[in-house]
Amino acid sequence: MTCRIERRAARNGVVLRVSGRIEGAYVAMLRESIRKEKAKRGLAIDLAEVTLVSQDAVDALADAEDTGVELRDCPAYIREWVSRAKTIND
Repeated sequence: MTCRIERRAARNGVVLRVSGRIEGAYVAMLRESIRKEKAKRGLAIDLAEVTLVSQDAVDALADAEDTGVELRDCPAYIREWVSRAKTIND
């Protein structure tokens, strides 16, 4: 299964709904989507349907959260990895 990123307008910004595996070239695609949308208004990333993430994806999510992006419905294991990545990078 590949990664899929869907953009949805919300009341206070945009939600990027991500599903599948975030790895390889999809990490760059996620970073680019974050960069484009974050410049406009509030941004949230819905991770409810993510099944696998690479270390690069974890780093991208940690960077996004550090800049004010909300991670929604984040699976517990991804939340733990993002928290660890932020601790290591601080």
